[in-house]
Amino acid sequence: MDNKTIKDNKPPKKRLLIIDDEENMRHMLSSLLNKSGYRVDTASDGTDALEMVDQTLYDFILCDLKMPNMDGMEFFETARDKLWASTVIMMSAYGSIETAVEAMKKGAYDFISKPFKSDEVLLTLKKAEERESLKRENRWLKERIRKIQENYYFGKMVSKSKTMNSVFKLAEKVAQYNTTVLISGDSGTGKELIARGIHFAGQRAKKTLVPINCGGIPENLLESELFGYKKGAFTGADRDRKGLFEEADGGTIFLDEIGELTLPLQVKLLRVLQDNEIRAVGDSKTKKIDVRVIAATAKHLEDEVSKGTFREDLFFRLNVLPIKLPPLRDRPEDIPILCQHFIDRFNIRLEKEIKGITPAAMSLLLKHSWPGNVRELENIIERAVVLAEDAILLPENFPPELGAESDTERMDDLFGGYSLKVARKILEKKIITRALKATDGNRTQAARILEISHPSLLSKIKTYNILV
Repeated sequence: MDNKTIKDNKPPKKRLLIIDDEENMRHMLSSLLNKSGYRVDTASDGTDALEMVDQTLYDFILCDLKMPNMDGMEFFETARDKLWASTVIMMSAYGSIETAVEAMKKGAYDFISKPFKSDEVLLTLKKAEERESLKRENRWLKERIRKIQENYYFGKMVSKSKTMNSVFKLAEKVAQYNTTVLISGDSGTGKELIARGIHFAGQRAKKTLVPINCGGIPENLLESELFGYKKGAFTGADRDRKGLFEEADGGTIFLDEIGELTLPLQVKLLRVLQDNEIRAVGDSKTKKIDVRVIAATAKHLEDEVSKGTFREDLFFRLNVLPIKLPPLRDRPEDIPILCQHFIDRFNIRLEKEIKGITPAAMSLLLKHSWPGNVRELENIIERAVVLAEDAILLPENFPPELGAESDTERMDDLFGGYSLKVARKILEKKIITRALKATDGNRTQAARILEISHPSLLSKIKTYNILV
């Protein structure tokens, strides 16, 4: 490496401005600080200095307090908005120390009392440089934390996997528009949390979010729940009642399990999406509404369209911006961060002080297939926190079969929670897997002993991601 390259690699000199009405002081400080590696400019009073800070961004400013025309305090207060990147050090004679302290209260870094020794100036500047270095490091750390949090969080969801980070970025972008969104994914993957995150990250955040489970309300009641009814529309309708779409006017309605809608209701929902109008049961008039629709399903709606159980035109209306949530088994790197997230939450709710999980227990969690996804993990962590007697979660705090491959699980240990929907899917997957093993992967024979059609078996193998 030649001398020119070495010289070019030197860091640039710090820029420093000396403001003092005494020519001898300006000359002495300029000589000292130039020799110490600073690039020095000088001004004889605050008025000249104002023009200079307009043109140049200084790292440091040494400013005398008592000067003609404009003194140091007036300069500092006038130029404060321009000094955001500058460290200001006041120089004060004995009688103006109180003024120097006042300047520090308003943002000056320090002051030096005149007369002073040359090493006192250099020491103050060295301390100031160290402070600036710490401030830069602090800013870098804050920015790093901000980026980490951006990558790990969306709404109340937490993840560090690339697939979920892509979902978070898409959801963040989608949130800024009023477009219809279709969220798909297995039960327990967090579809409602994504919907809530989209609502509260968007322009409708101050308005209402109305969630409804389309599979949890009897078919004969769902229409009146969604669209409302007029007095006398049916037995028991003794007054007008607004539906959930009207309650969500100006906000968002979240239609969970949209695949459970009957075909007649699908037609009525399609009309709402096309015309932004609703008609209450028993009413002859329509009403304009402004509602963003976010729908979610654990079903493969494309398959439902092929089977004729879901309207193709409604599917296209809903599928404007699709968001697919991956199952937990496909992103095991999220398990440790999710565990800590749930531990922190249950520590507060259950008044515990759990610090973490032993490697042996974490190994069990990483081996598990998580048919119930994040909801199952949450339930298991809650159970472990309740049972834990130490500050660390141990293997014995978790279900004994966790992470093990077994066909003889007891029912309580198999399901872990109370959701019938999750339990049905877990049991269905287990029995199908057992039938396929018993028939050496012969799907026709497996369908026969399962007493279901061959196309239905193929659909379930795809739904449950069963490897044959």
